[in-house]
Amino acid sequence: MAYQENELVGVVVMNRTGMSGYIPENYLVYVATYRSKAPLGAGAELIRKALFESRGDVALHVEPDNAARRLYAQLGFEEKYLEMRWRRPEGEE
Repeated sequence: MAYQENELVGVVVMNRTGMSGYIPENYLVYVATYRSKAPLGAGAELIRKALFESRGDVALHVEPDNAARRLYAQLGFEEKYLEMRWRRPEGEE
């Protein structure tokens, strides 16, 4: 978590997978900052701290049109594969 003047301005959630050798040992699940309260670069600083404190590799999912994609690339994340999804047709249960 990131604080400014004792007020929460951002948070990162990372899960340790425990699956070394199969998938990265850590999964960056969530990054959020209050735009009106967080200083510029607070999200990047939170991610850097999470990466520093993690053990092993880190993966994340990001939508292709998400502006944060550029930030992740600047922090050293690489595009590894394309995720594919199957959606159940409406009305089928």
